[in-house]
Amino acid sequence: MRNHKFIFVLIFLAGVYASLQAQPAYESRNSAVLTTAPAKLPVKRVPAAAVAGNGDIGLTLGGNPDHLTFYLGKNDFWRAHPVYPGGGIAFPGGFDIMISDLAGASYRAEQQIGKARIAAEFGKGKLRVQMNTIVSATSNNVLIELTANRNSRLKFNLWPAEGNTSEVSNGKDKDVYRAVRSFANTPMLEWPSHVAIAMKVLNATTSSEQSVELPANKKVVFVLSMFTNHDRVDWKSHAISNVQNIDEQAVARLKESHEQWWSNFWSKSEIQIPDKMLEKYYYTSQYLLGSSSRKDKFAPGIWGPFITQDSSLWGGDYHLNYNYQAPYWAAFSSNQIDLTDNFDQPILDYMEKGKAHARDLLGQNGIYYPVGIGPKGLVTTRWPLTEDEMLKRYATRENTIDGGYKFLGQKINAVFSVGNMLMRFYSTYDSDYAKRVYPYMQQCAIFWEEYLKFENGRYVIYMDHFNEVMPNIRNKGIWRNRLGDFNSSLSIGLVKMLFKGMLDVSEHLNVDAERRDKWKHIVSHLSQPPVGEVNGRMALKSVERNVDSDNPPAVGLSRVSIHGLILPGGIAGPKTDAEFNKILLSDISHWKDNIASKADWANTSGNGIETCFPAAVRVGYSADSVLMYLKERISAQSLPNFWITQGGGGIETLAAVPLTINEMLMQSYEGIIRVFPNWNKRKDASFKTLRAYGAFLVSSKLEKGSIQYVDLDSEKGRVCVMENPWPGRKIKVVRGNGKTEFVEGERVSFSTSVNERLRLMAM
Repeated sequence: MRNHKFIFVLIFLAGVYASLQAQPAYESRNSAVLTTAPAKLPVKRVPAAAVAGNGDIGLTLGGNPDHLTFYLGKNDFWRAHPVYPGGGIAFPGGFDIMISDLAGASYRAEQQIGKARIAAEFGKGKLRVQMNTIVSATSNNVLIELTANRNSRLKFNLWPAEGNTSEVSNGKDKDVYRAVRSFANTPMLEWPSHVAIAMKVLNATTSSEQSVELPANKKVVFVLSMFTNHDRVDWKSHAISNVQNIDEQAVARLKESHEQWWSNFWSKSEIQIPDKMLEKYYYTSQYLLGSSSRKDKFAPGIWGPFITQDSSLWGGDYHLNYNYQAPYWAAFSSNQIDLTDNFDQPILDYMEKGKAHARDLLGQNGIYYPVGIGPKGLVTTRWPLTEDEMLKRYATRENTIDGGYKFLGQKINAVFSVGNMLMRFYSTYDSDYAKRVYPYMQQCAIFWEEYLKFENGRYVIYMDHFNEVMPNIRNKGIWRNRLGDFNSSLSIGLVKMLFKGMLDVSEHLNVDAERRDKWKHIVSHLSQPPVGEVNGRMALKSVERNVDSDNPPAVGLSRVSIHGLILPGGIAGPKTDAEFNKILLSDISHWKDNIASKADWANTSGNGIETCFPAAVRVGYSADSVLMYLKERISAQSLPNFWITQGGGGIETLAAVPLTINEMLMQSYEGIIRVFPNWNKRKDASFKTLRAYGAFLVSSKLEKGSIQYVDLDSEKGRVCVMENPWPGRKIKVVRGNGKTEFVEGERVSFSTSVNERLRLMAM
């Protein structure tokens, strides 16, 4: 009998284990649990609180159990003023729930990424209040459900943010409360912004004191909606009618469609690795980006929609010298193409102003972009409008530098965005998309065809700066003495990326054939990235020369040079230029020198975690070492909601872990697919439908040191080029129609058909 019980227990435990193993990798075990109320809200940066969003509306849960505050942000609510602070993305307002019986109560808020909701519980004595909150994935609604085990009472308050020249109002229409905030009449606003937040309560009767009974074991639901004039012309009346028309059945439908949307989101791709800490950050980063960005909505700024006050740092704008581009980098290989769809519109909307900048400030054609812009052609980075304010903030009265715009010595800002455009093009070969962005790329090419100088058999780049150059309190107005960078490694890389991309996209679209010889000449004759000797080895230089020296020291590969050469530049790698890659790999091997702790590796506490770690993988640095340093960096600087933080930005860090892991499991730069290219083969791992250049979805599994298979879904029927996952062995290719063929070699290629599915196995 005892043996039977023992066997039963074993079977039961095996079933539990199997169930856990079958559980999707993104599910509840990756939830963030916060056991103390957020201490610092509002903030100008990323909030250390439970958050939820739908890529347009962002909700940040603040306050204590007896006074909860729901901060409501929206990606399209901007104070369209050209200078920050004051200008940039603005804070609409919030909603408070006050339950005095919970004063001093325990706090537990779980940010559940699988269901995309915040599940909270507060307790004091015998009173327990549970709360579930979602930001609907398919509508402009927020649902807050409250249930108590004992009778209690709560008050509520819906409020608009005030100040910063805004006009605000509150009111009530029958059973719907409203809060309105507008920016419309301030001088120099480029366009008006209005937002309305509406709210009503289901399953409760409100009083004039804005309070309701919370009956024992009965759910009370607060339904909110939020619309701006950028959503629709009737923004205010629609916010009110939207809430008025929602009943319990509508709530159920909203919840069902919300769960379905997120289920579809998680089905796009999957990875499984043995390190569950990194897996947790991998999926939470995906969740946070999915909460921040959405197709057909305004693109997120530096902090996404999780805005808790006006004048967030850098105006929460679109910073074009990497901050705006970087959040999307992992979305391409993670097969989350829809999340990237909003990226291009603000870039395209600024083109006419970019042409004017090039013409008026440099006397040439093409487009020339400042460091920061916003949506709808807005510039956010004007110098202060008065000389006195300029003196206070920048130690000089000269507020007309570069026509009053912040270019900060950099000519390359427009080309930075071409990197994302090419990532999407190579990942999808979507002709409609290529037609949409080609005019922008074309204008970038026109600019650089004129700006490059052909000297001594090579194209060179004058006065385009590796770092930002600007007046500040420290340099006391002598900042112009820092101008003079020649052949920045950042610029060389991005310009080469641009013209290689022009050749590929123009051929795909069958346009500009007469210009390709010029572009080929630029690609083949552009100056090489500068290198020099340091301590007996060759290392990368930031610039070929600068104002200090005709032969500046070699400082090695850094975050900024990575942008030009590896991400998004994509012009360097072990297969692209093996000898140059050895220099980059040597530079990375010296990142560990002179660091205070492992968390300082790659110097990413300020900026660059999303850049340096995946670049180290691409170049071929030890995977185990990269993961070790990555975990140290995360442990040193991340929030309880699993948001990795850094000094200079917010949502760009969301690319760090997914891109690093994706690059370890599958690479496809220059159109060659590599499976488990930089992964410790002694560690089991698998991935499903990661997206590769060539419009392929790739799945594979590594088990007991052997790659079990490679599955391919070919979207566009292109020829597949792949490094042999089984070196020295033939590959069996099984097509969806059952036909089989064999290929062999160090690098193999084979044809595919549109929407064909294939499986590759070793022979």
